[in-house]
Amino acid sequence: MPGSVRIAAVGDLHCTRASTGAFQALFARIAESADVLAMCGDLTDRGQAEEARVLAKELQAVTMPKIAVLGNHDFESDAAAEVTEILAGAGVSILDGTALEVAGIGIAGAKGFAGGFGDLALQGWGEEPIKTFVRFAVEETLKLESALARLRTVGRVVLLHYAPVRDTCDGEPFEIYPFLGSSRLEEPLNRYAASAVFHGHAHRGRPEGKTAGGVPVYNVAMPLLQRLFPDRPPFRVVEIPAQPATPVAAGRGDAQ
Repeated sequence: MPGSVRIAAVGDLHCTRASTGAFQALFARIAESADVLAMCGDLTDRGQAEEARVLAKELQAVTMPKIAVLGNHDFESDAAAEVTEILAGAGVSILDGTALEVAGIGIAGAKGFAGGFGDLALQGWGEEPIKTFVRFAVEETLKLESALARLRTVGRVVLLHYAPVRDTCDGEPFEIYPFLGSSRLEEPLNRYAASAVFHGHAHRGRPEGKTAGGVPVYNVAMPLLQRLFPDRPPFRVVEIPAQPATPVAAGRGDAQ
């Protein structure tokens, strides 16, 4: 597509200390197929610095822009800041309620959180632990909204770890749906007219879905793509039209 940027998205790499060499073929294929590498969380298996160093070494040969969000596994060892620093040293931009522009498209990212979908979503009522859980989900949604509000590009790509819609979770055990994502994340996607959304986390879900506003959502969890498409490399490429940023009118702030 003329004037477009090819985004190669993959999530749930779950890199371990023993993963040296495991991703070289994957990254080589991505380099042949895309202009930007997007990684949707669970970059490491247990959130350890040693795992991040292995992944950083695997990424050394990837010269294209590399953008990611963290996932729940990346927080397991309370070393998310160190994981972020190590991957940043390998040229990976970790988004956390932040955004950047690459080759004429905007990319916003946040980890997201759980809580469930639609009328069955968990509400902040009752015991304090429930209120804290819901408050955290709301905070992640506000981070995503803030990131999207900063973008002035027409093409807007969103990276998440948790799912923003139920569609891409279908196929998972029904009992764990509330832990796979939150429909709170969907509202900013519709309001800011995202071009495409990528997430991981739902290893047994579906590869595609849509928000109520028609925004395409792609589940790019590597275990899912390996299972559904065993004859293809486990990543998804989507082309996003690249257009100049929209000027901000005088007197307007970031919020739209």
